Amino acid sequence: MQHQNIREGFDVFLHDGGHAFGAVREARKNEIVVYIENAGDFRVPVSAVKEVDSEKVVLDRSKLSPILLEAIARAHSREDPRI
Repeated sequence: MQHQNIREGFDVFLHDGGHAFGAVREARKNEIVVYIENAGDFRVPVSAVKEVDSEKVVLDRSKLSPILLEAIARAHSREDPRI
């Protein structure tokens, strides 16, 4: 199955071609632990993994909790927009 290819350090996205909002900290049998910038670690079920390719993990937005989606929305909020 595809989730078996997930490794620590892979970038995590909501859609291919978008901005990464975090990185895989740990890959487990039924979930991955994802560090989200400005929010910390979140457990994500492997059922929410849509695609794994080229060291990127794409998640299915419809399978994520509202708390996780809020953290993703704030992931880049502390970045300086002038950089």
